Amino acid sequence: MKKATFAAGCFWGIEKAYRAVKGVTKVTSGYMGGDLDSPSYEDIPGSGHAEVVQVEFDSKKVSYEELLDVFWQIHDPTQLNKQGPDVGEQYRSAIFYHSDEQKKIALNSKKKAQKNYPKKIVTVIEKAGKFYKAEEYHQNYLEKNPARHCSIMVDQFLAKKGGKK
Repeated sequence: MKKATFAAGCFWGIEKAYRAVKGVTKVTSGYMGGDLDSPSYEDIPGSGHAEVVQVEFDSKKVSYEELLDVFWQIHDPTQLNKQGPDVGEQYRSAIFYHSDEQKKIALNSKKKAQKNYPKKIVTVIEKAGKFYKAEEYHQNYLEKNPARHCSIMVDQFLAKKGGKK
């Protein structure tokens, strides 16, 4: 299995979107990109960490490029440190690469995606650091709490796929 790590606002919605992708074997919500060791959800604001999902995938069934296509569809990458009503550095748009190959693919994907947006994409592409798994109540949160929602565009993405909202 290969890994990919993405930040695109609230991790609840990102997780739900990637769980619907064929070839994805595991999605874990967590934190990455900051200086704090073993952060909790309450520690994240101001820590430099982003809410992320770590995606494990079978590269014979889904490519990294396809995972990046999902990334661009489920949020607005032109908003700096914000997605919908969620504001703060922890909600930034970021691709954390795990290899030089992923970095190259991500940079090309960003350049290609820019053609779809009139404003500049602010997504950062940086080397993956230590991943900290979020608390258990955050894992698969939207499935456990169907009355809740996330401001990223996961429902539109799932509707286009014919998947469950």
